[in-house]
Amino acid sequence: MSTQQLPVVVIGAGPTGLAAAAHLVERGIEPLVLEAGPAAAFAVREWSHVRLFSTWGEVVDPAAEKLLAPTGWTRPDPAAYPSGGDWADLYLRPLADVLGERVRTGVTVTGVSRAGRDRLVDADREQQPFVVHITDAEGRDERVLAHAVIDASGTWATPSPAGGSGLPALGEKAAANRITYRVPDLKDPAVRARYAGKRTAVIGSGASAFTALAYLADLAKSDDGAGTKGVWILRRGISGSTFGGGQADQLPARGALGLTAKAAVDEGHADAVTGFRTEAIERADDGRLTLVGEDGRRLAPVDEVIVLTGFRPDLSFLGELRLGLDERLQAPAELAPLIDPNQHSCGTVHPHGHRELSHPEPGVYLVGMKSYGRAPTFLAMTGYEQVRSVAAALAGDLESADRVELTLPETGVCGGAGLFDAPDAQQADGGGCCAPTAPLVQLGAPATLGTPAQQAPAGGCCGS
Repeated sequence: MSTQQLPVVVIGAGPTGLAAAAHLVERGIEPLVLEAGPAAAFAVREWSHVRLFSTWGEVVDPAAEKLLAPTGWTRPDPAAYPSGGDWADLYLRPLADVLGERVRTGVTVTGVSRAGRDRLVDADREQQPFVVHITDAEGRDERVLAHAVIDASGTWATPSPAGGSGLPALGEKAAANRITYRVPDLKDPAVRARYAGKRTAVIGSGASAFTALAYLADLAKSDDGAGTKGVWILRRGISGSTFGGGQADQLPARGALGLTAKAAVDEGHADAVTGFRTEAIERADDGRLTLVGEDGRRLAPVDEVIVLTGFRPDLSFLGELRLGLDERLQAPAELAPLIDPNQHSCGTVHPHGHRELSHPEPGVYLVGMKSYGRAPTFLAMTGYEQVRSVAAALAGDLESADRVELTLPETGVCGGAGLFDAPDAQQADGGGCCAPTAPLVQLGAPATLGTPAQQAPAGGCCGS
């Protein structure tokens, strides 16, 4: 059998993986999507309570929309902002249903190689199909042959630790029952009780940390949350960019999100601790945790810790492939200079496609969040453009594959999903730490999301 007759295996049935399948179908190429979770968009459903800072118009892939159209599906209001649950229920699940048996769930990819060729062997390597080893939910092993492999498995399953060195802090694993690496769902009564009236450290500086701080601030202002206090742990100092792009952000909800985090600090619902790199987490007899910094500082004990320091790619099952990865970001080597978070935000990343995503092993592509390695600046629309280009390249249409078909919104700081209730509300200028007083988006209590948002002034200047 010619390898051209084999399917293209897509690893992961999340937003980018399903979009890849839609583009392949549009090109007349048969995809096989392998999803480890029990259903498509399983990772998205794990943060279903969090609202995106991108609108419906920015999170629906064009090829996917064409595939859905014959079913009578219509895109929700392009100007509205979905939650993760909305995204999964109203778009990703219907898309997976249309793809039908092309999507297999409950199967974990354990390895990818060339048939009969380990990483070392050169002879006839490129003429061999890819062999994808999988394990199903019952533990049975299987292998699938593929013409090409598109890894859209994301990074959700591999969050970064609290430790400032990139490794778990001393005592971090032992304190696991009081640490979470996700934004908590405070609409869930059991989760809400865990944080209500407690002192919680939030480690991280991206949009996910903003979201957690906003949740905790709302809990502190609610009837059942008296005494709730956040401690915001930043590895850097506070500067004009700490809270994002504000009014200058072309994703208004992203700008509003940073301002809610600023309000949490300004209003006393969270204390900011800057320049703190966690070296150890010590557990007291009462179960409370003390964070110890690399510089010897010891913070007052906390009841809970929320670690939101980013994610990293799981490359373990790709070890027999010849990948060209940047030594810092663990992203494709040609892409890495374009997404270096020291130099770029979401909007300054140049649109890219199959050439930047290629590897020394032809026919392998890391796409979506996984393609960004450890960089936090990814947007859904970037992934959609990636897979459009990759599908075109696999179809032999290099003219289309090399054509840029994406304009990204500029400014702002990325790194997670957003949380807000009134995206049309006026926002303070985010150009500096000491922004002029202006109406600020105010979150409703998580138990009553969807109620009209209140507004409060955002006065005061950040501390040094």
